[in-house]
Amino acid sequence: METVYDWLTVAIFAGLVVLFLQRSSAEAEPRDHIWQYLAASIGCAVANYLGNNAIKNGVDGRVDYLGHSLAAVTLAGTLGYILVTLKPFKRSR
Repeated sequence: METVYDWLTVAIFAGLVVLFLQRSSAEAEPRDHIWQYLAASIGCAVANYLGNNAIKNGVDGRVDYLGHSLAAVTLAGTLGYILVTLKPFKRSR
């Protein structure tokens, strides 16, 4: 856990784990599937890889803007996917 990408993706993944555990024990009829969590987890892994690779490639005072941009877009897309597909803030009745 050395970079900001490590911390962000692990925090998002931990939130996914909590959401999955809470939903798997609270409801008799699950409203989402495990593959939806897998897709979000893969998004976290890809964003982490891209961000760490951008940090590694930015040596000698250079900044890999493309790599950081791709990582940020992937991270934002993963968060958007989680919000739209898994709906973590939707209250169940």
